[in-house]
Amino acid sequence: MESTYQNPLSITHIGDPFVLKAPDGKYYCYATSAPDGFKAWCSIDLVHWESLGYVYSLTEKSWGERDFWAPEVIYYQGKYIMHYTARWKENHSLRLGVAISEKPEGPFIDVFSHPMFDFGYATIDGHVFIDDDKRAYLYYSKDCSENIVDGRHESHLYVVELESNLLSIRGEPVKIAQPEQEWELRSGNEWRWNEGPCMIKRNGKYYLMYSANFYASRNYAIGYAIANHPLGPFQKAAHNPILYSTSPEISGPGHNSVISSPDGKELFIVYHIHTNPDCPSDDRQICIDRLFFQDDDTLHVLGPTNTPQPLPSR
Repeated sequence: MESTYQNPLSITHIGDPFVLKAPDGKYYCYATSAPDGFKAWCSIDLVHWESLGYVYSLTEKSWGERDFWAPEVIYYQGKYIMHYTARWKENHSLRLGVAISEKPEGPFIDVFSHPMFDFGYATIDGHVFIDDDKRAYLYYSKDCSENIVDGRHESHLYVVELESNLLSIRGEPVKIAQPEQEWELRSGNEWRWNEGPCMIKRNGKYYLMYSANFYASRNYAIGYAIANHPLGPFQKAAHNPILYSTSPEISGPGHNSVISSPDGKELFIVYHIHTNPDCPSDDRQICIDRLFFQDDDTLHVLGPTNTPQPLPSR
């Protein structure tokens, strides 16, 4: 009987993987995966995945025109809500959209004929977090394509509270992170990134995971910041990055989500790496590794691995 798995897994030619554990007990993986929408995959064990094909498709009514990136899906009040990135055909700038489906395999249909909000700048990588008090927050990246600071293109992380339906915002966005640690500056001085936010909560503390450096470089890696409130202020961990590669066989681990094992006893980080480590590009594939906390409440990853590992829940 199979007792181990080995990275990378079978989902290829993707980026920005997000995994949802649905009420039916199955896992659904959504990812940057097509020029005209999003594909998804299904699994019962986090390791063996079956393709579901398209779950969201570009139509004549779509507000987005291309660059369909980083879909994330949350099960909420009996429906599946997808937040995603696309380029707005009105002004060719990146924005966040929202679509809904009755089923995790779609089809997801846009709620609006326009982005869910417009702050006048490019936004990508939306991530929804619902706190224990049921208040909901959207974390996102103000994209470096249009954000220029001191002559540099920089991506910064923001958070804004959501209305209870998860379809619109309330209040004003709050800037919570920007590239500043040494490891975040390895792609050079002209372009810098903090992107791909992912929030988890433990013992009353908020752990904001994120990626830094150019996605199509070996330097792409994951760190985290910690706060006592979902709106911050956040303090970046001194031991960042917590997922990076020094192996010639593994390149650019980044843009993660976090999910529990089938028995609920373990946490796994889901992330992508470059398919060809010698020539990093937007061709990526999925990996999973164990995520854990030390006694001092610091966050760590047992990875990136490319050797046999115990199956989740083993």
